[in-house]
Amino acid sequence: MAITKVRRSLLVSMVFFFFNVHHLQVMSSPHKEKKSCTNKDRKLLEFPLNLEYLEAEFFLFGALGFGLDKVAPNLTMGGPSPLGAQKANLDPLTRDVILQFAWQEVGHLRAIKKRVKGFARPQLDLSKESFANVIDKAFGNKVVPPFNPYANSYNYLIASYLVPYVGLTGYVGANPKLKCPSSRKLVAGLLGVESGQDAVIRAMLYARASQIIHPYNITVAAFTNKISELRNKLGKAGLKDEGLMVRKADGAEGKVIGNVLAGDESSLSYDRTPEEILRIVYGSGNESIPGGFYPKGANGDIAKLYY
Repeated sequence: MAITKVRRSLLVSMVFFFFNVHHLQVMSSPHKEKKSCTNKDRKLLEFPLNLEYLEAEFFLFGALGFGLDKVAPNLTMGGPSPLGAQKANLDPLTRDVILQFAWQEVGHLRAIKKRVKGFARPQLDLSKESFANVIDKAFGNKVVPPFNPYANSYNYLIASYLVPYVGLTGYVGANPKLKCPSSRKLVAGLLGVESGQDAVIRAMLYARASQIIHPYNITVAAFTNKISELRNKLGKAGLKDEGLMVRKADGAEGKVIGNVLAGDESSLSYDRTPEEILRIVYGSGNESIPGGFYPKGANGDIAKLYY
């Protein structure tokens, strides 16, 4: 009798064991995860390709004088070549940093396209005129002579201030909306490097914050503050952007005016939605009106909802 009870107990234990093992396998299987990766995940992962294309082309051309068409034509998926991009007149240190950024962006494009199909490179306008228009809007008048991002290292770094930060706020905004663990892992990895790029650019500019940019008689810090103010205005979602110098009350813990990294009242990164990003990169303040760096509009399901 005792032996029968022991056998019955062992049998019940084995059944529960194998059930739990099978349950864990199902819960952790790639097939189960794939099902949980929603179509919304795909759209949110594809949207940043618009900015990654822009960054890759701007940094590649700035450092090398050529872009994806030469270094990784397969990543363009047949999209049109960027307009007006050219090699910048950079000092050795700045060129070294920008070249590293360029190859990192190529890696970002590959990483995203390993996870989702993606889309073709959109038409990008990286001409000096396109950047000059942004600077004119930031200052509320025509800057004379027109701003040329490719003229020297100072100008190029100021132009670079326009780029990674918008992308990183988008990744911060996308992360909590993602359902799939592998999607969140990818975005966390992208966000880490984009944040690093932004921090390097801001640090290089911060070291020159009081430097007067010739021939405008405007300091580096003033350029960044005006650009950030413009992005806040275009985004139409309150304060999500800060220049290199702020009021003490707006600095970290209300203790400093230096602002080498932008953050909210708790020094956490700001977030942006795709709609806010489109308003900014189009330069129109309207996600339905393409322009700016994307004269024919951005690509992907999210962007195409609006035009």
